[in-house]
Amino acid sequence: MKQKMNVRYLTCVAMFLALSFVAVLLAKGIPNVQGFLSYEPKDTVIVIAGFIFGPLTCVILAVLSAFLEMITISSTGVYGFLMNAIATCAFTVPAAWIYRKLRSQKGAVIGLLAGVAMMSVCMVAWNYIITPYYMSNDQVSVAQMRQTVVGMLLPVFLPFNLIKGGLNAALALLVYKPVVGALRGMGLVEQSSSGKKGRFHLGFTLAAAAVLATFVLLFLILIEVI
Repeated sequence: MKQKMNVRYLTCVAMFLALSFVAVLLAKGIPNVQGFLSYEPKDTVIVIAGFIFGPLTCVILAVLSAFLEMITISSTGVYGFLMNAIATCAFTVPAAWIYRKLRSQKGAVIGLLAGVAMMSVCMVAWNYIITPYYMSNDQVSVAQMRQTVVGMLLPVFLPFNLIKGGLNAALALLVYKPVVGALRGMGLVEQSSSGKKGRFHLGFTLAAAAVLATFVLLFLILIEVI
């Protein structure tokens, strides 16, 4: 029985890893902010995996997906790998941990809000630390670039991560139930311990859709489309 559960878990992790990579590829056509800040919906995939399997799975998928990007489609090397993995962990781990403690729609919302806040704060700090090394060159020193980055922390990095996190949180709220239902139908995830199917809440779905639409508009403003 334990071996069967391990096989199911590994199958699900591999599937979520593949889906996260596909999400990155699908987002390649979206314009970057400031030429290097890119929106990726893969955090939606990984946080859903965390809701199902727990925060450790978020860490595993965050590291594996960042590494897969680094060796295939990314041009940012180790710096990009670090920022990628840290951002995903900061968003998904708090959300999955809170949802594990409070398994309800309320717990999911609280967890996702905590994830958005944690990622936004963490990435301000990590952009201050790492970005000057990534952006420096023979003409511009790390110290000079850090001065430039400091000027971008609040007007650029903070709103970008808040909007990115809000988009992924709203997407997760919309698609979590259908994804779990599909996985249960395939026998990859166990049925709820209560034996009851999750009810469809129209109001909750409409609210999540409204939040998603709001963050889409904010993102379009951020990339100067509207």
